[in-house]
Amino acid sequence: MAYLLLYVDDIILIISSHDLRKSIMTLLASEFAMKDLGPLSYFLGIAVTRHAGGLFLSQSTYARDIIARAGMTSCNPSATPVDTKQKLSTSAGTLCDDPTLYRSLVGALQYLTFTHPDISYVVQQVCLHMHAPRTTHMLALKRILRYVQGTLQFGLHLYPSPIEKLISYTDADWGGCPDTRRSTSGYCVFFGDNLISWSSKRQPTLSRSSAEAEYRGVANVVSESCWLRNLLLELHFPLSQATLVYCDNASAIYLSGNLVQHQRTKHIEMDIHFVREKVSRGQARILHVPSRHQIADIFTKGLPRVLFDDFRSSLSVSEPPASTAGV
Repeated sequence: MAYLLLYVDDIILIISSHDLRKSIMTLLASEFAMKDLGPLSYFLGIAVTRHAGGLFLSQSTYARDIIARAGMTSCNPSATPVDTKQKLSTSAGTLCDDPTLYRSLVGALQYLTFTHPDISYVVQQVCLHMHAPRTTHMLALKRILRYVQGTLQFGLHLYPSPIEKLISYTDADWGGCPDTRRSTSGYCVFFGDNLISWSSKRQPTLSRSSAEAEYRGVANVVSESCWLRNLLLELHFPLSQATLVYCDNASAIYLSGNLVQHQRTKHIEMDIHFVREKVSRGQARILHVPSRHQIADIFTKGLPRVLFDDFRSSLSVSEPPASTAGV
């Protein structure tokens, strides 16, 4: 078995045996000018470090460059990337003096979320105001950079683990946007013990109830799970067990299993009712999780420090193992 990941002229080659590796490398080298850089250590700005427990992915060098670009190399670190107050408004504050710098930094932070899923929510928030950034938005951006300054060595851990099913968490902050009253959906998907997909995004339409907002969030993560299951099938690793989806809203869970349309839910677009079909086919199970253990909260709102640290740890985002310190 061989998997080849290609991005322009950078290649990651994953091989099941040493002989197969040599054979494929020889065939590729006969057609293209190539250089074997050995075991994976760096790919598209992401440093990969092997340790006894698995892999550690980090973008510390890239993060330092972002902070230096903002002129905040000596800034004091922040314990969290965002406060617990109301979300940013479009009209709060005066227009930013340097909108180009704002857009440049926000764009750079989007790529940093590849190994820092803990900043996905607040990066999504500052992205909403790139067309006309204001002073309050710049202050929020600087707080993100202060948080990154204090977590430069942090990254994403990947561990060998039993792989039987996908496990996901989904949440929605109903009507949280102060300007549009739209909700923010967030989810994270685990493959075994490893985080492989996550999202924080404002919903495209208004929801008339928290149940509807949460149900849309469930539909988003079930859709992502379907794509992941199909991808695994193409990689010759089909999953036989249903995807587990954890949600903290009882009404949304009930909607996912009730095949009868009711007066209160008939306004919901049909496209998100595919969740019921997946549940009836046994491809997904929607389960309840207490809000205290709803990891997806980190993708929909600002959290107190203790809860934020707990959920960040659950995402396997932390410092490198002792053996890789200083790398």
